Amino acid sequence: MIQIQKVTNKALLKTFVKVPFGIYKNSKYWVPPIISQEMKTFDVNENPIFKNAEATLFIAYINKKPVGRIAAIINWLEVNDQKVNKMRFGWFDFIDNEEVSKALLNEVYKIGAQNNLEFMEGPVGFSNLDKVGVMTSGFNQVGNMVAWYNHEYYIKHYKSYGFITEKKYEENKFPFSNVDPNLFLKIQDLIKKRYQLKALKFTKTEEVMPYADKMFDLFNETYKDLSSFVQITEIQKAYFKKKFLSFINPEYIKFVVDKNDDLIAFAIVMPRFAEALQKMRGRLFPFGFLKILKAKKNSKDVMFYLIGVHKDYQNKGVTAVIFNEYFNTFSEKDIQMCYRTAELADNEAIKKIWKHFDPKVYITRETLRKSLH
Repeated sequence: MIQIQKVTNKALLKTFVKVPFGIYKNSKYWVPPIISQEMKTFDVNENPIFKNAEATLFIAYINKKPVGRIAAIINWLEVNDQKVNKMRFGWFDFIDNEEVSKALLNEVYKIGAQNNLEFMEGPVGFSNLDKVGVMTSGFNQVGNMVAWYNHEYYIKHYKSYGFITEKKYEENKFPFSNVDPNLFLKIQDLIKKRYQLKALKFTKTEEVMPYADKMFDLFNETYKDLSSFVQITEIQKAYFKKKFLSFINPEYIKFVVDKNDDLIAFAIVMPRFAEALQKMRGRLFPFGFLKILKAKKNSKDVMFYLIGVHKDYQNKGVTAVIFNEYFNTFSEKDIQMCYRTAELADNEAIKKIWKHFDPKVYITRETLRKSLH
């Protein structure tokens, strides 16, 4: 018999976080999260998203063994300010038993209906900086720290519950050897002179901080027209700086400013921590932290996490300035493979930015939707 337990204390939260460790214990492709970080994500005293959102967590048990989990999320900024009456859900993992997945989804459905929301959509997080989408292909590809991995049977459970596809996403990769510097070397000089632009170089994380808030402002401006976008608030900026910047080599953060030192473009690349995280098995201490530091210093694979250009400078070749900076940095570090995080499959603008590097789609994802009426 299936029992559903609402998470009401720290011990149950740890159980919730560790559910996928059992479901994927024999997978060589799943990349574990850092347990302590996942715990903080759902700590109302740690994560400022809870000033504008709420989450109810559930664990499914069979014979007292955890066999599934789900997070039911309402982002009130989205509901009240954007008038998008969406019931979000994410962190959805389960054994191949449709009674388990149905029981968990029923809890989300009930909360959405009780709050008079129109539809439920997932898997998604609280905001655009969280993980998104259930995998629909690429199950034999090693995952990464900024995306969910799932078994192939997951999508069958969504369809069985009556979900339909809402958005499609793609993850791409290309070898660094595909990058021809002649595509941007000369033009980036012309772009900088024409618009009086300057590329900023960083060697220390503290050098990035004076520009970090400007980057989030530009992120909000750049991504606001995407259908799934929810603005990052002032209080969230500090949280994301603390959560992400320590994982990023400062030399992998590229900013472009104008003559007034105003930020007009940014890009953030992370070392690909997949192998280190698999070895850590979710634990930072005692030795996991050293594995992260080693990967941060020595990883030959990188992941393009975010890129944004101010609307006044889009389609003016500013990405050539950014790519030139990365080419120099990656050449020094002997980078081998470049990965990109999940991007909307119909985002033609982003495809144009990358087309010259001949990227290949290696993972596809979807979010799915179901009416609450």
